[in-house]
Amino acid sequence: MPTADATLAHRFLHAFTTDDAAALRELFTEDAWWSMPGEGTISDRIEGADAVVARAMAIRGNGVRTELLHVLVGQDGVALSLHNTATKPDGRVLDEHLATVLTVRGDKIAGIDTYLSDVPGMSAFFR
Repeated sequence: MPTADATLAHRFLHAFTTDDAAALRELFTEDAWWSMPGEGTISDRIEGADAVVARAMAIRGNGVRTELLHVLVGQDGVALSLHNTATKPDGRVLDEHLATVLTVRGDKIAGIDTYLSDVPGMSAFFR
């Protein structure tokens, strides 16, 4: 059985951390989706490549710093183990570990599932 390619995950993370919306957009299928738990402005399931890129830019626009801990490769996708941190001017702090699971179709990302260590903290940060 074939396995997914970690290169796609590294391209995704590079485009995300460098705020390169055009490079991000090229990585997604037209019908891409992203699910995120919680009650924050970035929570819920969204659909469409443009919406996925807009969410990524909204996260980055809030000063989130992303540290890559591990890349895990599966048959149908790649999981990124990450540590996100940020502080808002009003004192709200984001400090969470997360798994960003990329579902791969061909050479593109078809979907993202995000799993958080601190859903209430993320919701409060992105309110």
